[in-house]
This record gives sequence, structure tokens and C-alpha cells, in this order.
Amino acid sequence: MIWRHAQGSLTFGDRPLLAGILNITPDSFSDGGSYATLESALFRAEEMLNAGAQIIDVGGESTRPGAEAVAEDEELRRVIPVIREMNKRWPLTVISIDTYKAEVARQAIDAGASIINDVSGGQWDGRMLQVVAGSGAGYIAMHSLDRPKQMQLKPAYDDVVSTVSGFLRELGDKLEALGVPRERIIYDAGIGFGKNAEHNLQLIRATKAWRSLQRPMMWGVSRKSFLSHVLNVSLQDRFTGALAVYGWLLQQGGPQVWRVHEVEQCAKFIEMWKKLEN
Repeated sequence: MIWRHAQGSLTFGDRPLLAGILNITPDSFSDGGSYATLESALFRAEEMLNAGAQIIDVGGESTRPGAEAVAEDEELRRVIPVIREMNKRWPLTVISIDTYKAEVARQAIDAGASIINDVSGGQWDGRMLQVVAGSGAGYIAMHSLDRPKQMQLKPAYDDVVSTVSGFLRELGDKLEALGVPRERIIYDAGIGFGKNAEHNLQLIRATKAWRSLQRPMMWGVSRKSFLSHVLNVSLQDRFTGALAVYGWLLQQGGPQVWRVHEVEQCAKFIEMWKKLEN
């Protein structure tokens, strides 16, 4: 299976693709401020590429629960120089822009990004899906119950799996009607975006629902707070729980992208898993 994007395509084989997280933000929940300068961001991007990342996911606004929105011009100031310089230094690198703002997505594609990672699934900016359609970009279609400021207040569903899978299926149909081929779309259930710990576990377990979408799934589990709720551990100790989720996902098979902070550890985990499996 392939995933087409603005500068080519990614091919899925027998192991997940890794999207390394590059937060150009002062307030992200686990690494806020760490990569706020151009040089520190580029250093981190190179680290992740060398460790095995196939995608670098650049974001200029934190979408952690309770986060305040960032003005469009400030988000552009943060991400565009990084994307432009990455594209100049490593022209074959696949860059995704993590934004729900259509103008940020458009300018990021012009600067060298080739994938749009939209946590809103087109819900928060009415122009976003048109930008996706016109740009040739790959699109990560994600479900979120609400905006970050409110999403974790009291998330409730009659059936979280059918709600999320139904939303993603309808969004895929809407994109196709706008002329976006299915090969440019992958899906993300939105772990932690308006879901409590039990909702997240149900979504991770719901293998049949995701296979029915017939496209790759992105999984954003890395350092999410539900790991602490389930295991009663601190932020610093969440990786152990994440590894259990990654093992589960590998057992389920199918084309996947993992959006991760710990690129090197995840690449080695996959390598060892595959050695044992073979």
C-alpha cells in the first residue's frame, strides 16, 4: 500500500513508518521550549532522521489538553523557517505540518512540507479541505471531540469506536468528493483528543474498525496522559506503557504510522520484534 503526498509517495512494507515529533513550541506538554530556535530544531530533526524517522512532523502550536490557541502569524513565524531550511538541507526528507489552520498548511506546503497533519479533521477551519484538495499534499485525517481548551473536560460517547470510525469514514468520503484520491489519505483515531483512558483503550483495541477504512492508520500514543492514568506513573515513565501499545499494534498488523518522540527506541523495538517474528 502507498501513501501519496505533494513530493512523491511513501510505501508501507512489513513494519510501521515512524513520524518524529518536532514541536516548535514553548508549551508542549513534554518538550515545550526544547526546540524553539532554528538551530535546535534542525539539530533535533537530523537526530531523528539518523535514528530512523521516515517523516518529520513539525508543529508550531501545542494541542495538549487545555492549551491556548496560537495566532496564525505566530504559528507561521515558528514553523516556516524550520520547514524551509529542512527542505534546503535534506531535500528528500518527507515533512508533515501539524496544523489545523488552512493558511499555515498552504504556506508550509509552499516551503517544502508535503503532508498535512490536521488534528481537527477539517472541523476548525472551513478552508482546510480545499487547501488539501488543491495542494496535492498527503493528509492525516484525525478525529477530535473538541478544541484543546475544552476537549478533556467531560468527554462522553455512546460508542466511541463507532463514533470515531464513522467520522473518519465520512471525512474520507467528503475529501474524495473534493477530488482527493484515497491514496493521499490516512486516518488517526485521535488518542487523547477528547477521550478518557478507557475510550483510548477501546480505540486501540478496535482493529476491525480500522481495517474497514482500508487505509493506513496513524497512532499518536507517545507520552499521552492515558498511559499515566492506566499505570499510575509519571510523565517520565510513560514509555513503558507506550511500548506495550506498540507491541499490540504490531500484532494487529496492517499499514501504520507511529507518531513518536522516541524515534531511536521505537526503531530498535520494531527491529527486535521483526527478528523474533521472522
